[in-house]
Amino acid sequence: MSAILKLHDLTFQPFISAQAINARVLELANTLSRDYAGKEPVFLAILNGSFIFAADLVRAFSGKCITSFVKLASYQGVSSSGEINTLIGMNFSLKDRHVIIVEDIIDSGLTMQNLLLRVKELNPASVAIISLLVKPDELAVPLDIDYCGFEIPSLFVVGYGMDYNELGRNLPGIWQLMVEE
Repeated sequence: MSAILKLHDLTFQPFISAQAINARVLELANTLSRDYAGKEPVFLAILNGSFIFAADLVRAFSGKCITSFVKLASYQGVSSSGEINTLIGMNFSLKDRHVIIVEDIIDSGLTMQNLLLRVKELNPASVAIISLLVKPDELAVPLDIDYCGFEIPSLFVVGYGMDYNELGRNLPGIWQLMVEE
C-alpha cells in the first residue's frame, strides 16, 4: 500500500492491509464452517459493498451453501442518507433455511435492522449477521452482530468492495479518509 491515495476530491491513507483482511476472512470462514456444519446456509450478501468480502468468505467456507444477493441503498457520498430502499431482492424462499447476512460495514445499523426485519418475515430457521467492519460508536439501534471482522473507530473507509462515489472498490486493502487538522 502506498502512502496516500486520491479518489475524486478526497485523500486516503492505508488502514487495514490486504494480508490482515485475508487472514481474518479465513478465520471467519473457518468459524462459520464449524458453526454451520451440515446446515447448508444461505449467504445473503448486501450489494454493492460486500461483494468482495462475500466472494472470499464463501470460497473459504468448507460446507455446502447457497449464495444470493440483495441490494439496498442508504449512502450518498460519505454519509448515510437515512433513506433505505430495496433495489434488488431474492428470487427464492428463505423459509426454514439458515441465513447469514453478509455486510461490508455496519455504521448506524439502520440498513441492517431494516433488512433483518424483512428477512425474519420470510420465516428462516435462523438469521446471523456477519460484517467485515463494525463501527460500535456509530450504532444508532440495538443490533446483535454475530460475526465481526474488525471493530473500527468512526472513520470513512474505502477499499475491499467499499467505495467513495463508486471509486476504490477494487483496492485489496482498506484505506481511511485523511482529515486535515
